[in-house]
Amino acid sequence: MNNPDEVIQRLDAVDYLVDDGLAMAVFLALRLGKPLLLEGEPGVGKTAAAKALAQALDTPFIRLQCYEGLTAGEALYEWNYQRQLLHIRLAEAQGRAVHDADLFGAEFLLERPILRAVRHTGPTPPVLLIDEIDRADDEFEALLFEFLGEAAITVPELGTFAATRPPIVVLTSNRSRDLHDALRRRCLYHWIEFPAPARAAEIVRRSVPGAAAPLIRSTTEFIGKVRRLDLDKAPGLAETIDWVSALAALGVSELADADVLRTIGTIAKTPDDRILVADAVHQETRA
Repeated sequence: MNNPDEVIQRLDAVDYLVDDGLAMAVFLALRLGKPLLLEGEPGVGKTAAAKALAQALDTPFIRLQCYEGLTAGEALYEWNYQRQLLHIRLAEAQGRAVHDADLFGAEFLLERPILRAVRHTGPTPPVLLIDEIDRADDEFEALLFEFLGEAAITVPELGTFAATRPPIVVLTSNRSRDLHDALRRRCLYHWIEFPAPARAAEIVRRSVPGAAAPLIRSTTEFIGKVRRLDLDKAPGLAETIDWVSALAALGVSELADADVLRTIGTIAKTPDDRILVADAVHQETRA
């Protein structure tokens, strides 16, 4: 992609709409070969951005979902213990001695998402999504520093694997905890806001093409108002799309208060949020 405008066009072609800020961040990440850290409220489209980028570039998409307790063996690489055990038993049956060097060769190495991205040999580098990095432990972040800074992974028994063409790395965070400065320093950064109602309506229209235009307009406007409430979980684009899909399935063509109340479970995900959203509907009715 030669400029931010082309980023917008290429992502638009795969039905992912971006503003100028995100387009610039993606362009610079591609041009400079730097990882891109995306933050924002849940549901603003951070994960979808990485998926759409892989689709727009027609390149493999590799995802690492982070969680508490994630280890190097699950994210970087692991040894094939079963194959090593079979090798030991075969050597014993043949009366041969087995040395450590025999067991820790490349044929026993299992690629996990990050090493798979580093060793990718296709014509274009893959998009590697490190999703919800804030859910992983602090210690796991330190495991990423070499990879994020040098597009390389060191396996003590085999040496360092360096990418011939660095993968396109996108990290996402919901800011459930602070990330290390050392990680942020290795990345470009962009904060994704919830889209304005007009842009949200266009996104929903592409996702639910069978929904009536008045329904899409009224639901996205209502979601914008709901997000200003003190909710436990503000509805994101995914919830908006689910809601419009549900209303369209019910044959609704224009939003009414009763429609909100009977489908409230698609946008309010806790008991307190259900009460707040219902109250907002009643207040609009009285206004």
